[in-house]
Amino acid sequence: MAEKEGAKVGAEEMEEREREGEEEEEVEVKFRLFDGSDIGPIRCNAAATTVAALKDRVVADWPKDKSISPKTANDVKLISGGKILENDKNVAQCRAPFGDLPSSAITMHVVVQPSSAKSKPGELQVFTL
Repeated sequence: MAEKEGAKVGAEEMEEREREGEEEEEVEVKFRLFDGSDIGPIRCNAAATTVAALKDRVVADWPKDKSISPKTANDVKLISGGKILENDKNVAQCRAPFGDLPSSAITMHVVVQPSSAKSKPGELQVFTL
């Protein structure tokens, strides 16, 4: 009986250590822009860094020579694994469970949609580059 309890405590300790390791996991994130160029990679803590913080970083690091540029983080949408990421999620929650290897950078696609250009329902907007 004591062996079972000891094994249970050992397993719980290992699970706790794994969770702590996930919380402190550093990842590299790079941002793919509309023209195929990249921002980054940047290193961040996967559990502590939110999508909103990444958007702020994209706006701050945006290349000055681009014809299209976001004015605020609200003008930016980040896409990873085919999904638009929500501001309140952290990087760890947004990672594809099968696709990202720990040693590789996570690539997020950046879409700029200026808030003043957002159309009303049923209204069509055409942008040319």
